[in-house]
Amino acid sequence: MAYTHSRRKWLKQVAAGSLAVTAFPSLNSFANTKDELEAPLKGNINHSVCQWSYGFLSLDELCLLVKKLGFGAIDLIAPKDWPTLQRHGINCSMCYTAGKISLTEGWNNKSFHPGLIKDFTDAIPLVAKAGYKNLICFSGNRNGMDDETGMKNMADGIKQIIGLAEKNGVTLQIEIFNSKIDHKDYMADTSKWAVELCKKIGSPNFKILYDIYHMQVNEGDVIRTIKDNHQYFGHYHTAGVPGRHEIDESQELYYPAIMEAIVATGYKGYVAQEYIPTGKDSKEKIAALKKAIKICDV
Repeated sequence: MAYTHSRRKWLKQVAAGSLAVTAFPSLNSFANTKDELEAPLKGNINHSVCQWSYGFLSLDELCLLVKKLGFGAIDLIAPKDWPTLQRHGINCSMCYTAGKISLTEGWNNKSFHPGLIKDFTDAIPLVAKAGYKNLICFSGNRNGMDDETGMKNMADGIKQIIGLAEKNGVTLQIEIFNSKIDHKDYMADTSKWAVELCKKIGSPNFKILYDIYHMQVNEGDVIRTIKDNHQYFGHYHTAGVPGRHEIDESQELYYPAIMEAIVATGYKGYVAQEYIPTGKDSKEKIAALKKAIKICDV
């Protein structure tokens, strides 16, 4: 299946305020189907799901589904949509700022620092006031810049706002992407680079959003990386490899073992499903999320 629902496109729609809700049947239309998990969740993994990958449901519908499946968080929500989550009693496990959201124009380029510093200075107190903990950030693309310069630039920029994050109990999290397939030229494309960035910034309120799919594509050795660097990892995303689809038997990663490794580190944060469902209709796609949660609930 082609990668037709890119997060980059979705972010542009969010920034423009033009994200339309696709007309899908309400969750009430299949309320009598067995959508609940057969057994209660074990409580070792805090589950979440990324809104953009289940964008065929309205946010209200996604909140209802999350509650029905027995967990209570949704990833990658901007401030304008927090009231919807709060109305349903759902946590935002990873927040966006209210300003321009760009994966390619990030903290590695000093020319973007003024706008980013303003956005994050505005957003951090809002995140804290809403009772949330995590705020995502991006390195941006290289555009010919060497990795050492980019790291220094990003560290210099983040250091201007990290004190505010510490004061408000908010953790800034840099997401790492693969640059082989999905995010060509993205700078933060290895766990090693991001870990060194964390060391350079030197704050417990700056961590890595370790995307398991992306790092399997770019570097592999997922479980060893988690064991060796877990103190720098503040959040996890999932998806199947290859294809970024369901985390089932059709792909090369064995997620139960990965989840066991995460639990063994003492991690208490969130693991968010971020695969692109391939089902032919909403019912099949919802069944896939149910299965993914069950696979990861070790």
